Amino acid sequence: MGKIFRYECRRLLWNKFFIGLAVVLLLYGALVLHAVTILGVSHTAPFSPWSFGDYLSRMLPLLWVGMLFFLTFYTSPKARRAAVLMDATPMPSRQYALARCAAALTGGVLLSLLCMGEAAVFYGRMFHWYGWGSLLLPALATLLPALVFALGSGWLLGQIRPWLVYVWMAAPFLLAALPLPEVLSLWNGRFFTAYPLALGTLDPAFALPADAATAQVVLLAVGAALLAAGDSRRKAMR
Repeated sequence: MGKIFRYECRRLLWNKFFIGLAVVLLLYGALVLHAVTILGVSHTAPFSPWSFGDYLSRMLPLLWVGMLFFLTFYTSPKARRAAVLMDATPMPSRQYALARCAAALTGGVLLSLLCMGEAAVFYGRMFHWYGWGSLLLPALATLLPALVFALGSGWLLGQIRPWLVYVWMAAPFLLAALPLPEVLSLWNGRFFTAYPLALGTLDPAFALPADAATAQVVLLAVGAALLAAGDSRRKAMR
């Protein structure tokens, strides 16, 4: 299984799409950092967890699109025809699916690390600030549930109809325009601009309300469940 995972990672990461997406992310990230983050959000420092979380929430739609594009390598009609041959091999088909999903998730994680690395360089160069450990919690709370949910939901939709994956790419852009309740405000980025003002102190310490944390944990669990459901549907269609 390790050989399959390494092969799939090479196939996903050593191609023009990954390089092009990485360039777009870096260019857009530089724009956000120099035009928005450098000013700080909601009266917080540019390198505060709130400003960093706002930066990540602005990058999240592109990371979501990247994750789903990785899945199109496996959910396209051509890939599904090739999967029939793979199912005839001695290795269980579940392991193939697991290796592919792990490769797609690895691609999403690498793109996320690229965004965070760009922010770290920006903070060091502009402010000589290197307290990156304080940014770990907003990064995990913002990115991990969303990327796992994108992986699980995209995998299931791709087994139903391959074109649904492309439609699903628009989801974060639509959510950004909707007045979501506070418990879901991490999805449109408003949490990082509204919640620190509600705390009533200047540059407050980062805190994630219990209901928002619960929503993110549920989202993470749903993403994992959808991933399993997608694999079950794939086997049922063989």
